[in-house]
Amino acid sequence: MADRAINFGAGPSALPEEVLIEAGKGLLNFQNTGIGIAEISHRSSEFDKFIQQVEQDLRTLLQIPRGYKILFTQGGGTAQFSAVVLNMLAKYRSREGTTPDRPLMDYVVTGSWSEAAMREAKRLGLGTVNVVVNAQTTSEDGRKTFNHIPNRESYKEKFSQDPAFVYYCANETVHGVEFDDDLDSPTSFPFNALPDNVPLVADYSSSFMSRPIPCIEKHAVIFAGAQKNIGPAGLTVVIVRDEWVNVVDNSIPLCLSYKTLISSRSLHNTPPVLSIYITGLVLKRMLEVGEQNGKAREKALEYYAECTNRKASKLYAALKEGESRGVFKGKVLEGSGSKMNVVFDVVGGEEKLKQFVSGAEQRGMGGIKGHRSVGGVRISLYNAVTEDQVNNMLQYMNEFV
Repeated sequence: MADRAINFGAGPSALPEEVLIEAGKGLLNFQNTGIGIAEISHRSSEFDKFIQQVEQDLRTLLQIPRGYKILFTQGGGTAQFSAVVLNMLAKYRSREGTTPDRPLMDYVVTGSWSEAAMREAKRLGLGTVNVVVNAQTTSEDGRKTFNHIPNRESYKEKFSQDPAFVYYCANETVHGVEFDDDLDSPTSFPFNALPDNVPLVADYSSSFMSRPIPCIEKHAVIFAGAQKNIGPAGLTVVIVRDEWVNVVDNSIPLCLSYKTLISSRSLHNTPPVLSIYITGLVLKRMLEVGEQNGKAREKALEYYAECTNRKASKLYAALKEGESRGVFKGKVLEGSGSKMNVVFDVVGGEEKLKQFVSGAEQRGMGGIKGHRSVGGVRISLYNAVTEDQVNNMLQYMNEFV
């Protein structure tokens, strides 16, 4: 549609136009029921069949191994900050011979979202939080900022020997830093340094479904808000090991209990039906687009990873060129930059920043202001942002003076 802006926002983010058109039809008539998706019962046979297909498509795209459940819940990543602590500690206490009063919880802090998760664990007061590394305190330039992913060699020996879990955030949306998915990179997550059989928890919210998840089989829990790459706000996807079927802890609120969600097949209460519907349409399209570009269904996510890499490479090249002209200044050290959320400052102060943002909006490009806590510019490259749209931004960046 000619009147639609290019949405570079960090979330809720761009969705494929074809999906939005199809969703509009479903709002009036879902699956030929004559009832709109926002009106239909979540316990109807039609919706039950649909949500099962959404689960299967996630399994296909992510190549989720056997032994995992996929849960659809609400509350965003923020609710999972609490849910992770409550469920992981319940699982830890259920182990035979495990009776510590203050179980250890290991957090790798690389930005504001992993920091928020760590602070919530401390606030709940149910165990002892061990901050394995805090990138804010180890910045090479001495600033109090999250501007890099620490070299894994600097902290791989600092994990607890028997923690209830280890927690990390794969991509930090606010500060634009991300663990490298190349496992040979010094800024990749140190999966092989973890103690044997330690439960690993990952927040994948802002890079979910943009590429395969490294070492997915090493994770006990992976969660992600849908509103970055696969749907509108309101849905949180949680991937958990089957073992939670046998974990009973009455201190966990039912709406946060993985066992409750597993037992009810995510239907303990009314789920975010519309968000699940649009997510299902996005996943179906991802499989189709992957096949159209020569990928088998189980390899479709590789196509999106290739697109992500191309978009990010071109944008970082334009940023570097702008730095050489004295127009832009990157916020993240080389080798740590996010492929989803590219952050930088406009040289010349607040007025120059306003000029850059205003100029982008006049050219039909929106959502580029940085997070309120850090300012500057943030350009998000989620799946629905096309390479042609990125090229429009590159042209503007190259012309801006």
